[in-house]
Amino acid sequence: MSDATIELRNLRTYFPIRGGVVRAVDDVSFSVKRGKVLGLVGESGSGKSVTGFSIVRLVDPPGQIAGGSILFQGHDLARLSEAEMRGLRGSRIAMIFQDPMMTLNPVLRIDTQMIETVLAHDRVSHAEARARCRDALGQVGIASPEERLRAYPHQFSGGMRQRVAIAISMLHRPDLIIADEPTTALDVTIQAQILFEVQKLVATFGTALIWITHDLSVVAGLADDIAVMYAGRIVEAGAVGDVLNNPAHPYTHGLLASVPGRNRRGTRLRQIPGMTPSLLDPEPGCAFRTRCFRADPMCSADPPVIQPAAGRTARCFFPIQDVVA
Repeated sequence: MSDATIELRNLRTYFPIRGGVVRAVDDVSFSVKRGKVLGLVGESGSGKSVTGFSIVRLVDPPGQIAGGSILFQGHDLARLSEAEMRGLRGSRIAMIFQDPMMTLNPVLRIDTQMIETVLAHDRVSHAEARARCRDALGQVGIASPEERLRAYPHQFSGGMRQRVAIAISMLHRPDLIIADEPTTALDVTIQAQILFEVQKLVATFGTALIWITHDLSVVAGLADDIAVMYAGRIVEAGAVGDVLNNPAHPYTHGLLASVPGRNRRGTRLRQIPGMTPSLLDPEPGCAFRTRCFRADPMCSADPPVIQPAAGRTARCFFPIQDVVA
């Protein structure tokens, strides 16, 4: 049995529509061990968020998990009933959404929502549940947490609402947290505070964390491992330092080259040409081939998953050769 907290094996999440089938997640595999952080990165539309929603079984119709396994501590979440999933969500598995209003009810006070979350899974007194909620708000940098518990979501700024959503996800010290770009709306000071609290949670309680983002600088300082997604597939994965310092896949190389801090002063910002292909019934072959500087006629076939170095994988016929073995 795997010692991973969460392990995806060949996950496929498809959206059948009138014009065909959108393959939002297509043969995705990765694992995250207890106390480790995986950075799931890629541009908009690559399938990162759908991967997260698939794990917690919150894919809206007509979307459906079309194949593969989602093993949480050895149990396949794809085969659990909805009642069994409700028992896991919020307690052992938590998700932080990009939009905090997907978590918060606009007509209920913050204390009502947070205390209800605690009592739904733990048999504690109302006073103890309230104290836990107050402490959680303080951990994410909300001043006067006792007073803020009595407020409504509309009385908070967007950034403060996101901090409340993050606090809710941490209430039960879950075994797995899936964070879907949760710090995008926060200023850098609060972002640093949130990242510190998340790292402390992971280190102290052994929580496994999947951090979904397009911000490579956040991943560089937070994650242990990184998985790079493109057009619904993982194109490269490995230890975060190895991948960011020595990318093997041309797409990863292009992402890093487009970061302003990696260019010499006065030079033009490099960018990946073209656009992400449609995921509606994609043609066989490498989805990145029309944008790739290393493309070859061979790329019209599906590329294999190779190991360019120890602990590394890349889905490419022509990986960048100067990867350190």
